[in-house]
Amino acid sequence: MASTLGSVGEVRIKPERLHTFAMAICRADGSSEEEARLVADHLVLANLFGHDSHGVGMIPHYIQNTESGACVRNHHAKMARDNGAVIVVDGGAGYGQVVAKEAMDIGIERARQHGVCVLGLINAHHIGRIGHWGEQCARAGMVSTHWVNVHGHKSMVAPFGGAEPRFTTNPYCTTIPRNGKEPIVLDFATSQVAMGKVRVAQNKKVPMEDGLLIDAAGRPTTDPGVMYNAPYGALLPFGLHKGGGLAVICDLLAGALTGGRTHSPRTIKKTGTDIINNMLSVIIDPAAMGGSALFEEEVETFITWVKSAKPQDGVPEVLAPGEPERARRADREKNGIPIDTTTWQQLLDVAAKVRLNDTDIPHMA
Repeated sequence: MASTLGSVGEVRIKPERLHTFAMAICRADGSSEEEARLVADHLVLANLFGHDSHGVGMIPHYIQNTESGACVRNHHAKMARDNGAVIVVDGGAGYGQVVAKEAMDIGIERARQHGVCVLGLINAHHIGRIGHWGEQCARAGMVSTHWVNVHGHKSMVAPFGGAEPRFTTNPYCTTIPRNGKEPIVLDFATSQVAMGKVRVAQNKKVPMEDGLLIDAAGRPTTDPGVMYNAPYGALLPFGLHKGGGLAVICDLLAGALTGGRTHSPRTIKKTGTDIINNMLSVIIDPAAMGGSALFEEEVETFITWVKSAKPQDGVPEVLAPGEPERARRADREKNGIPIDTTTWQQLLDVAAKVRLNDTDIPHMA
């Protein structure tokens, strides 16, 4: 089927204009000014970093869910369990860009008090790019690690050796702050690719790479349509049994340990559009362990050592986690954010759907 796929064009949008457009859509849909700003901040930054799967292309899905009640506008995080350094925060299906920020604010303050905070965020609507929350912790000088699961919609990822899906993309993230420098950010889906990247390929009408997808019979395919058209296929876990195993751990830590529930027949809505995230975060103040000065010195010593490695042929330089995203950000801030024309039309359609003024749409975008 991949051979029948064509390609579509793209438009390039200045980041500030895309941010204004995203905010306007959310405000027209009923979000407060602050909520609209936080959603737009998060999505446009994801686009700038090159993670278009978690960028403004999510807005049509978000608006669909606010209209159905699967995402609750203008809702804030609430403390569900407070044991000092161990807390659970309930997102109440509010915008993840709001409730996850509020949860991290609480977790950072608790880590300052106790040296560490173990935080469960449960029942949050899609919290987006997980590195965003690690970066929030890093700006406060905290090391953080995050395990995430997803439920509320059909399964998407096959377990290692499986021919049918049993969980979703279950991201993992660890972020290390650096004194006066950008943090080390390791952030990835435990599937071969994020589901949003399949959406981007589907919108662009281009095939995926080999080794990412299987069809409904468990056979390898490059057609992103197997994730959108019955009978459905599945994404594969990255790294064979290692990624498949980590995906299982993410679901158990984020879903079972926090009380947020795992992805299972009890939480799956096969025809639903819900995107509910649970996240287990461990936020650590380096000052409470080996001490800030030693930590900072060792981070710089080690990263310098890693990057000093002779590159392989064809590789310009050895990069630390997070550096490729920052290079893409510099390029896109200068040259604009590329958006395929299918996604762009979906954004225009949803802008009209929320009755954004027809004369404002072309002015802002």
